[in-house]
Amino acid sequence: MNDYFQFQKFRIEQSQCAMKVSTDACLLGAAADLTGATRLLDIGTGTGLLALMAAQRHPSVAIEAVEIDEAAAVQAAANVAASPWAERIQVWAFGLAEYAAKQPARFSHIVCNPPFFRQSLRSPNAARNTARHTADDTLSFEALAAFAADFLQPDGLLTVLLPPPEMQAFEQAASATHLYPATRLVVRHRPGSRPLRHITGFRRTTGSVQETALMIRTADDGTVYSTEFQALLAGFYLAL
Repeated sequence: MNDYFQFQKFRIEQSQCAMKVSTDACLLGAAADLTGATRLLDIGTGTGLLALMAAQRHPSVAIEAVEIDEAAAVQAAANVAASPWAERIQVWAFGLAEYAAKQPARFSHIVCNPPFFRQSLRSPNAARNTARHTADDTLSFEALAAFAADFLQPDGLLTVLLPPPEMQAFEQAASATHLYPATRLVVRHRPGSRPLRHITGFRRTTGSVQETALMIRTADDGTVYSTEFQALLAGFYLAL
């Protein structure tokens, strides 16, 4: 895998990050609803990708990004500094509890692609474990939901990407903090395949969930990006 990923308007250096640029993260960064965004927090920023995509999409939102792995945080900060939006993004080398202790001002939007390998075998690489596996001392679903409940503005939006079974568990954790699903994007590899990921937006109000679907590839041979995927990532990928 390359040590960098070149987008149309910025470059992601990723040699010091356990989790590299992925289709998951790109989908979340492009699909998250940023309507009315004023202050956005990217939790577990890794390379800084979600923060940079939000900055590109929204011309005035102020962005903070937190990353518990110090080496990744340093690289994310460097990626931000090299981007056109350095003045609008601040990266903190903090865990979520340490960041909460700073008592930041509330956010209109929070985005997160959290660790979700709760029961799979762990890697010998400690940094990759932190990025991939939930744990009470890193970023549990309960900790993420509780933080969002404390630091979202009253009409704020939390957007999370997870596989469907883990999303069900996260929805339970979120409901305990009075955050409820409002939107759900169901991502499939191709038409007819099982859902791979849910991108779900949570708000403080209950009601019906607005659900939409996205296919990454066409039904033909699975090697061509779908029209919907191309439209979503058109401002970011160099070639589709």
